[in-house]
Amino acid sequence: MDFDYSPKTKELQAKLLRFMDEYIYPSDGAYHAELAANTVAGNRWVPLKTIGNLKPKARAAGLWNLFLPVDSASASGYEGAGLTNQEYAPLAEIMGRVPWSSEVFNCSAPDTGNMETIARYGDEANKARWLKPLLEGQIRSAFAMTEPEVASSDATNICTKIERDGDEYVINGHKWWTSGANDPRCSVFITMGKTNPDAPRHSQQSMVLVPADAKGIRIVRSLTVMGYDDAPHGHAEMYFENVRVPVSNILLGEGRGFEIAQGRLGPGRIHHCMRLIGLAERALELMCKRASARVAFGKTVAQQTVTQERIAEARCKIDMARLLTLKAAWLMDIAGNKVAKNEIAMIKVVAPSMACQVIDWAMQVHGGGGMCDDYPLASAYAHARTLRFADGPDEVHRNAIAKMELGKYGVTSKGAPDMPVTRF
Repeated sequence: MDFDYSPKTKELQAKLLRFMDEYIYPSDGAYHAELAANTVAGNRWVPLKTIGNLKPKARAAGLWNLFLPVDSASASGYEGAGLTNQEYAPLAEIMGRVPWSSEVFNCSAPDTGNMETIARYGDEANKARWLKPLLEGQIRSAFAMTEPEVASSDATNICTKIERDGDEYVINGHKWWTSGANDPRCSVFITMGKTNPDAPRHSQQSMVLVPADAKGIRIVRSLTVMGYDDAPHGHAEMYFENVRVPVSNILLGEGRGFEIAQGRLGPGRIHHCMRLIGLAERALELMCKRASARVAFGKTVAQQTVTQERIAEARCKIDMARLLTLKAAWLMDIAGNKVAKNEIAMIKVVAPSMACQVIDWAMQVHGGGGMCDDYPLASAYAHARTLRFADGPDEVHRNAIAKMELGKYGVTSKGAPDMPVTRF
């Protein structure tokens, strides 16, 4: 593996860093102020002008659809940046320093995964209807998989029914943690359910495109994440009640849901992990600045040896997570997601745990300030902790890693879980 970034990546890094300094960081206060004002006015779930005003600037700067991989770009007929996973990874890290910034560049979840999915597996009509406006940033989307009645970390458990009736599919199911469903711009759901419960275990599920305005969709509430509702994006609990869509809305074909999920799996986890690394970097930066300025027991907190040990450990953990994630991205590029599945599982275990620890240390240095919204650390911790669930919980990934490791020595692990499918 070549540890140096490509010239293309270095150029985009420089442009992105300038954009962050010029527009994103100075707009952070305006973002939160606008959301607070909207809340007071009873409009908490409307798109923010702070983000909307920055999108044309990002597009003009050539910082648009950076996530779109080479194969998906080719399939979509829309080039985007045309980067490999390894080339995009350091850009995702930069955007991750400010969680809301990804949308400015049309690189936010769940749209990124959904766009890749439609590009790879949708027919031309569906690409024209959904992919083009998503790539243009005109609409947003959601991914409906997780269900409250079952352990959705094992996606074979899902109960949502997708039943064919003539030229239509009829969908009935109860979903939650459908990220982005509360956004008024959300126009389509990629919905996972069972088309044939009697088929082999991994051939029962399918994915269909469901218009957000389809009759029978009922959103019952927005879920909070450790007290945060993530407005105006949000995470919905919702029902599909006799929702009808044309048969042509199915992706790839009946029983191909797991195949699609695995194709979607790798890039999404690279994005998540690198954004978390960026978040951890920012937490470490805030930690160092606060520790240098805060005095306790006659000396700065930075002079306390426990703080120095934590800063050093944070640097080690961040750099190790970054290198492992870059290795996973590189292996995906040269050998494919299947070959890289062990590395993908490892980064999903390592990055969220690392980010939680580093952010926790930063909160400790900030004292009471670390617990409130005067600093971005509390919300950052909630975000990082969430990603120990999203894309499959730590335990499932660890079991999958152990299964593959034991297999090197001819040891079988009967009943060990398969790699979890991606949620976002």
